[in-house]
Amino acid sequence: MYSEDDLLQLSALQHFVFCRRQCALIHIEQIWEENRLTAEGRIMHEDVHKEGVENRKNVRIERGIPLRSLELGLSGNADVVEFHRTEIRGKWIVFPVEYKRGKPKPDSSDMVQLCAQAMCLEEMLKTVIPEGALFYGKTKHRLDVRFSEELRLETGRLSVDLHEFICYGKTPPAVYSPKCDMCSLIGQCMPMAMQNSRSVSEYIAEALENK
Repeated sequence: MYSEDDLLQLSALQHFVFCRRQCALIHIEQIWEENRLTAEGRIMHEDVHKEGVENRKNVRIERGIPLRSLELGLSGNADVVEFHRTEIRGKWIVFPVEYKRGKPKPDSSDMVQLCAQAMCLEEMLKTVIPEGALFYGKTKHRLDVRFSEELRLETGRLSVDLHEFICYGKTPPAVYSPKCDMCSLIGQCMPMAMQNSRSVSEYIAEALENK
Protein backbone atom coordinates (compact mmCIF):
# COMPACT_ATOMS: atom_id res chain seq x y z
CA MET A 1 0.00 0.00 0.00
CA TYR A 2 1.36 3.41 -0.99
CA SER A 3 0.98 6.75 0.77
CA GLU A 4 -0.41 9.94 -0.77
CA ASP A 5 3.15 11.23 -1.21
CA ASP A 6 4.07 8.15 -3.27
CA LEU A 7 1.36 8.57 -5.92
CA LEU A 8 2.52 8.72 -9.55
CA GLN A 9 0.56 9.97 -12.55
CA LEU A 10 -1.68 7.44 -14.26
CA SER A 11 -0.34 8.65 -17.60
CA ALA A 12 3.16 7.58 -16.51
CA LEU A 13 2.00 3.96 -16.60
CA GLN A 14 0.98 4.28 -20.26
CA HIS A 15 4.28 6.01 -21.08
CA PHE A 16 6.19 3.27 -19.21
CA VAL A 17 4.63 0.48 -21.26
CA PHE A 18 4.91 2.38 -24.54
CA CYS A 19 8.56 3.45 -24.12
CA ARG A 20 10.61 3.46 -20.91
CA ARG A 21 12.95 6.13 -22.20
CA GLN A 22 9.99 8.38 -23.02
CA CYS A 23 8.64 7.75 -19.52
CA ALA A 24 11.98 8.73 -17.96
CA LEU A 25 12.33 11.88 -20.06
CA ILE A 26 8.85 13.05 -19.04
CA HIS A 27 8.53 11.85 -15.45
CA ILE A 28 12.16 11.83 -14.25
CA GLU A 29 13.86 14.55 -16.29
CA GLN A 30 10.64 16.61 -16.56
CA ILE A 31 11.08 17.15 -20.32
CA TRP A 32 8.04 17.77 -22.49
CA GLU A 33 7.68 18.98 -26.05
CA GLU A 34 4.38 19.31 -27.88
CA ASN A 35 3.90 18.48 -31.55
CA ARG A 36 0.82 18.33 -33.76
CA LEU A 37 -0.18 14.89 -32.49
CA THR A 38 0.12 15.69 -28.79
CA ALA A 39 -1.68 19.01 -29.34
CA GLU A 40 -4.56 17.19 -31.04
CA GLY A 41 -4.70 14.71 -28.16
CA ARG A 42 -4.65 17.48 -25.55
CA ILE A 43 -7.45 19.37 -27.31
CA MET A 44 -9.52 16.17 -27.59
CA HIS A 45 -9.20 15.56 -23.82
CA GLU A 46 -10.02 19.19 -23.01
CA ASP A 47 -13.13 19.07 -25.20
CA VAL A 48 -14.27 15.81 -23.58
CA HIS A 49 -13.85 17.22 -20.06
CA LYS A 50 -15.70 20.45 -20.94
CA GLU A 51 -18.92 18.60 -21.67
CA GLY A 52 -19.58 17.91 -17.98
CA VAL A 53 -22.32 15.63 -16.65
CA GLU A 54 -24.90 14.17 -19.02
CA ASN A 55 -27.96 12.00 -18.41
CA ARG A 56 -29.36 9.68 -21.05
CA LYS A 57 -32.30 7.51 -20.04
CA ASN A 58 -30.57 4.80 -17.95
CA VAL A 59 -27.01 6.11 -18.30
CA ARG A 60 -25.32 8.91 -16.37
CA ILE A 61 -22.10 10.19 -17.99
CA GLU A 62 -19.50 12.02 -15.90
CA ARG A 63 -16.26 13.50 -17.22
CA GLY A 64 -12.89 14.39 -15.72
CA ILE A 65 -13.44 12.40 -12.51
CA PRO A 66 -10.36 12.49 -10.21
CA LEU A 67 -8.92 9.01 -9.64
CA ARG A 68 -6.67 7.56 -6.97
CA SER A 69 -5.46 4.15 -5.86
CA LEU A 70 -3.25 3.64 -2.80
CA GLU A 71 -2.88 -0.01 -3.81
CA LEU A 72 -1.40 0.86 -7.21
CA GLY A 73 0.16 4.14 -6.08
CA LEU A 74 -1.42 6.06 -8.95
CA SER A 75 -3.61 9.13 -9.41
CA GLY A 76 -5.06 11.06 -12.33
CA ASN A 77 -8.36 11.76 -14.06
CA ALA A 78 -10.81 9.64 -16.03
CA ASP A 79 -11.90 11.04 -19.38
CA VAL A 80 -15.40 9.57 -19.16
CA VAL A 81 -17.12 7.30 -16.68
CA GLU A 82 -20.53 5.92 -17.60
CA PHE A 83 -22.88 4.76 -14.85
CA HIS A 84 -25.43 2.30 -16.25
CA ARG A 85 -28.57 1.82 -14.18
CA THR A 86 -29.57 -1.79 -13.59
CA GLU A 87 -32.91 -3.34 -12.70
CA ILE A 88 -31.73 -3.65 -9.10
CA ARG A 89 -32.66 -0.50 -7.17
CA GLY A 90 -29.59 1.63 -6.37
CA LYS A 91 -27.31 -0.64 -8.40
CA TRP A 92 -25.17 0.87 -11.15
CA ILE A 93 -22.60 -0.67 -13.52
CA VAL A 94 -19.49 1.52 -13.79
CA PHE A 95 -17.94 1.72 -17.26
CA PRO A 96 -14.78 3.85 -17.82
CA VAL A 97 -13.95 5.20 -21.30
CA GLU A 98 -10.51 6.57 -22.20
CA TYR A 99 -10.15 8.79 -25.27
CA LYS A 100 -7.12 8.47 -27.55
CA ARG A 101 -6.28 10.64 -30.55
CA GLY A 102 -4.92 7.96 -32.89
CA LYS A 103 -5.70 4.32 -33.48
CA PRO A 104 -5.22 1.07 -31.50
CA LYS A 105 -1.58 0.35 -30.63
CA PRO A 106 0.17 -2.99 -31.13
CA ASP A 107 1.20 -3.02 -27.44
CA SER A 108 -0.94 -3.13 -24.30
CA SER A 109 -0.15 0.40 -23.08
CA ASP A 110 -3.64 1.84 -23.61
CA MET A 111 -5.39 -1.21 -22.13
CA VAL A 112 -3.13 -1.16 -19.07
CA GLN A 113 -3.88 2.55 -18.54
CA LEU A 114 -7.63 1.92 -18.80
CA CYS A 115 -7.41 -1.09 -16.47
CA ALA A 116 -5.54 1.05 -13.93
CA GLN A 117 -8.36 3.61 -14.12
CA ALA A 118 -10.90 0.86 -13.48
CA MET A 119 -8.90 -0.44 -10.51
CA CYS A 120 -8.79 3.10 -9.09
CA LEU A 121 -12.57 3.39 -9.43
CA GLU A 122 -13.06 -0.03 -7.84
CA GLU A 123 -11.02 1.03 -4.84
CA MET A 124 -12.79 4.39 -4.56
CA LEU A 125 -16.36 3.14 -5.11
CA LYS A 126 -16.02 -0.30 -3.48
CA THR A 127 -17.36 -2.02 -6.57
CA VAL A 128 -16.29 -4.44 -9.31
CA ILE A 129 -15.83 -3.16 -12.87
CA PRO A 130 -15.75 -5.96 -15.47
CA GLU A 131 -15.03 -3.88 -18.58
CA GLY A 132 -14.54 -0.47 -20.18
CA ALA A 133 -13.67 0.97 -23.58
CA LEU A 134 -11.01 2.91 -25.50
CA PHE A 135 -12.32 5.48 -27.98
CA TYR A 136 -9.89 6.25 -30.83
CA GLY A 137 -10.27 9.59 -32.60
CA LYS A 138 -8.68 8.42 -35.84
CA THR A 139 -11.01 5.47 -36.32
CA LYS A 140 -14.01 7.03 -34.50
CA HIS A 141 -14.51 3.63 -32.97
CA ARG A 142 -14.78 2.20 -29.47
CA LEU A 143 -12.65 -0.79 -28.56
CA ASP A 144 -14.19 -2.74 -25.69
CA VAL A 145 -11.69 -3.94 -23.10
CA ARG A 146 -12.45 -6.71 -20.62
CA PHE A 147 -10.53 -6.42 -17.35
CA SER A 148 -9.44 -10.03 -17.19
CA GLU A 149 -7.41 -11.45 -14.31
CA GLU A 150 -4.42 -11.54 -16.65
CA LEU A 151 -4.76 -7.82 -17.52
CA ARG A 152 -5.24 -6.92 -13.85
CA LEU A 153 -2.11 -8.84 -12.83
CA GLU A 154 -0.13 -7.19 -15.63
CA THR A 155 -1.37 -3.75 -14.54
CA GLY A 156 -0.45 -4.39 -10.91
CA ARG A 157 3.00 -5.72 -11.81
CA LEU A 158 3.71 -2.81 -14.14
CA SER A 159 2.65 -0.33 -11.45
CA VAL A 160 5.24 -1.84 -9.10
CA ASP A 161 7.85 -1.76 -11.88
CA LEU A 162 6.99 1.89 -12.61
CA HIS A 163 7.54 2.92 -8.99
CA GLU A 164 10.89 1.13 -8.90
CA PHE A 165 11.85 2.71 -12.23
CA ILE A 166 11.02 6.26 -11.09
CA CYS A 167 12.73 5.68 -7.72
CA TYR A 168 15.88 4.44 -9.52
CA GLY A 169 15.87 7.72 -11.41
CA LYS A 170 18.02 6.70 -14.37
CA THR A 171 17.04 7.31 -18.00
CA PRO A 172 17.66 4.23 -20.18
CA PRO A 173 19.60 4.55 -23.46
CA ALA A 174 17.79 5.31 -26.71
CA VAL A 175 16.80 2.47 -29.01
CA TYR A 176 15.24 3.50 -32.31
CA SER A 177 12.00 1.94 -33.58
CA PRO A 178 9.39 3.21 -36.10
CA LYS A 179 7.18 4.55 -33.28
CA CYS A 180 9.94 7.06 -32.46
CA ASP A 181 9.00 9.09 -35.55
CA MET A 182 5.62 9.96 -34.01
CA CYS A 183 7.03 10.92 -30.59
CA SER A 184 7.10 14.63 -29.70
CA LEU A 185 10.36 14.06 -27.77
CA ILE A 186 12.33 12.71 -30.72
CA GLY A 187 14.39 15.93 -30.83
CA GLN A 188 15.39 15.57 -27.18
CA CYS A 189 15.75 11.78 -27.27
CA MET A 190 17.72 11.58 -30.57
CA PRO A 191 17.32 7.79 -30.88
CA MET A 192 19.09 7.50 -34.24
CA ALA A 193 22.17 9.36 -33.02
CA MET A 194 22.28 8.03 -29.47
CA GLN A 195 22.02 4.33 -30.29
CA ASN A 196 25.20 4.54 -32.37
CA SER A 197 27.17 6.51 -29.80
CA ARG A 198 29.82 4.89 -27.61
CA SER A 199 30.34 5.30 -23.90
CA VAL A 200 33.50 6.96 -22.56
CA SER A 201 34.77 3.62 -21.24
CA GLU A 202 34.34 2.01 -24.68
CA TYR A 203 36.17 4.90 -26.32
CA ILE A 204 39.10 4.67 -23.87
CA ALA A 205 39.32 0.87 -24.20
CA GLU A 206 39.46 1.13 -28.00
CA ALA A 207 42.08 3.88 -27.83
CA LEU A 208 44.30 1.79 -25.52
CA GLU A 209 43.94 -1.22 -27.83
CA ASN A 210 45.13 0.77 -30.82
CA LYS A 211 48.21 2.27 -29.13
